[in-house]
Amino acid sequence: MSTVTAARWVERWECQQQRYAVDREERFTVIADVVEHATRGRPDPVILDLGSGPGSLAARLAERLPHAEVTAVDADPLLLALGRACYGQALRYAEAVIGEPGWLDGLTLERPADAAVSTTALHYLSESTLGRVYRELADRLRPGGVLVNGDHISPDSARLADLAVVIGRRHAERHLAFAHEDWDSWWTCAAADPELAPLLSGIGPRRHPRCEGNELTLSGHVALLREAGFSHVGTVWQFGNSHVLVAVR
Repeated sequence: MSTVTAARWVERWECQQQRYAVDREERFTVIADVVEHATRGRPDPVILDLGSGPGSLAARLAERLPHAEVTAVDADPLLLALGRACYGQALRYAEAVIGEPGWLDGLTLERPADAAVSTTALHYLSESTLGRVYRELADRLRPGGVLVNGDHISPDSARLADLAVVIGRRHAERHLAFAHEDWDSWWTCAAADPELAPLLSGIGPRRHPRCEGNELTLSGHVALLREAGFSHVGTVWQFGNSHVLVAVR
């Protein structure tokens, strides 16, 4: 795959993802701010981007922290291949299904991670799987390390949860009129590109694991994280139902 092709498809990925994350770029910036602060004074921090896609957030972290080792972790070989071709040696890539037995062992970490981040990926996990993933990450992060999750998380109040959805939708209507491509059309078009077809042949355009999903509210996430061994847990940014939730090991 050529770098030009990869860059084109990554740009289209960025555009369609804007549909699914309120103020996506600001959320990325907040996550990078948290990671930079949590890793200050460490010469070569180890950072994991879980459910990275082609590496949208991972690439921003690598640019912000050029001495860090940033690993983009995803289950989809096509998205990882796009990232490798687009971002080159700036990132390390690992194919893994988050939550499967031994998934963290497959990352071959040589020392505890300083930070693990994720955006719009962990809500695909069931509550039991997510609790196990939180515990596994707590075991692999150094003391003082952080887990930073930017995702759709509902407030505890049902009335406020409904209002948060409305606020997010109205924001999208104001700012995303230009985003014509959605998730399904991106994959359909990718499957028709002859340069990408070899990575999709015989398997189809969907590589992601089955979505179990959970209905955890903010307090549910906080409780799971505390049970997993994180000392300090809370929201540092919110717009609508889009949160940046930080847990300190």
